[in-house]
Amino acid sequence: MSSRTSVSARTLRRAEQLLERVPFLDGHNDLPWIIRSDANARGDVVAYDLRRNRRGRESDIPKLKTGRVSAQFWAAFVPTDEPHSTRTTLEQIELIRSLAVEYPEAFLPATRSADVARARREGRVASFVAVENGVGLENSLPLLRSFYALGVRYMTLCHNETLEWVDSATDVRRHGGLTDFGREVVREMNRLGMIVDLSHTTSEVMQQVLDLSVVPVAITHANARTLCNHPRNVTDEVLVRLKEKGSIVMATFVPNFLDQAARDWGRHFENEYGKFQHVEDEEAALREHARKAGPSPVATLGHVCDHLEYLVAKAGVDQVGVGSDFFGGVTPRGLENVSRFPHLFAELLRRGWSETDLTKIASANFLRVFRSVERHGDRCRKAA
Repeated sequence: MSSRTSVSARTLRRAEQLLERVPFLDGHNDLPWIIRSDANARGDVVAYDLRRNRRGRESDIPKLKTGRVSAQFWAAFVPTDEPHSTRTTLEQIELIRSLAVEYPEAFLPATRSADVARARREGRVASFVAVENGVGLENSLPLLRSFYALGVRYMTLCHNETLEWVDSATDVRRHGGLTDFGREVVREMNRLGMIVDLSHTTSEVMQQVLDLSVVPVAITHANARTLCNHPRNVTDEVLVRLKEKGSIVMATFVPNFLDQAARDWGRHFENEYGKFQHVEDEEAALREHARKAGPSPVATLGHVCDHLEYLVAKAGVDQVGVGSDFFGGVTPRGLENVSRFPHLFAELLRRGWSETDLTKIASANFLRVFRSVERHGDRCRKAA
């Protein structure tokens, strides 16, 4: 495998034309937390001004258009140590909902799989709500139902820390996977028609949920552990089971999950479980580490393609998608922001991928999973 890429203008145009014919759905983007954390906007989507194509930004309306993005799952992310986790989750859900209110010409508020096609017809981006981190449930199934009623269509069970009911891949394993309440959460998500997202969970949790769930599940932003040995990535054993269960894994752009050399360089800042440890002056700490260890290796668009090819080889071409996880941090060279998605598809074309398979990766695989979960929820409501 090679991380190097070089595509012609003709191949890039083929990729752009493909994404003009078929919808592209990105499974995970942390723009809502970026807006909340912005020193000027402080959670105000109008003050952040998404209509402007600003240098250094990963996500705004002009870049989404250039990137041919048809549908986006925005993460209502909440840190595990947030003192008011439920309130913050609700505020982040409302921030996402406000995107379509404040920028109606650009975003369609979306809750159903069919909204992707509708948004394309109207020239807008289908704007979906996801919750990243079940800490905001505060161990309450009624709150999970409220999240669904507010439009949440997938939930990442945990983030970088183990919760009272589910083990995180980057923290101490306290439960051997899921607790009884954790299993209730999965069953209720199935009943509601909410996709279970296994990103950030341990392999044990992934296996247990694959046993328990009666519908396909998703891993919305993770890569192959065989190519990059980080606990956030997915083992071969789980990848094989995704195929058996008709589920999906979505390749992500986080450098430490892409390139083993980049991951090894970054271990200096991780705890024993692979979780990044906060430092007072991050930029100064990075400079000092680079002085001693040399510059950080650079992950690239080519590494993303390497992972996509490996995921397809292990799980099957019907089980793979893209979940960028743009979060305001370091990005791979060649995939600096959402405008660069066509370049990813161009490189896959250069490597010999068929347009049929690229259509699956672009959105068809995720929409199949979404429809299956949606139909089950509809049946449960009719039977109630």
